[in-house]
Amino acid sequence: MKKIIKTSNAPAPIGPYNQAVLNGDMLYTSGQIAIDPKTGNLVTASIQAETELVMENLKAILTEAGMTFENVLKSSIFISDMNNFAQINEVYARYFNAETAPARETVEVANLPKFVNVEISVIASK
Repeated sequence: MKKIIKTSNAPAPIGPYNQAVLNGDMLYTSGQIAIDPKTGNLVTASIQAETELVMENLKAILTEAGMTFENVLKSSIFISDMNNFAQINEVYARYFNAETAPARETVEVANLPKFVNVEISVIASK
């Protein structure tokens, strides 16, 4: 049965979607960008700070669903410039154990919502 996951510790959706949907044991998050959930402001001072906030927003959603990054099976990373890959990967890697890290793709795109530099979504399972 489909259950909508919402938390005030991650940014509210900016369109007709939810932060995440739990169906049985499977969690599907919407793509997260670097919006500070407390202020509603974008954080784009550096690609590292931007990625850190994206990962913290994902962490808040996982927590609301009773999960952690250890539950993540797959992640999708969309970036506006592949030259930022190493810095994004450095921050991303701090959230996962290398031996149990999820499957992943990283795709360079022309634009992202609000013209951010990185957007990440995950699929997790209990």
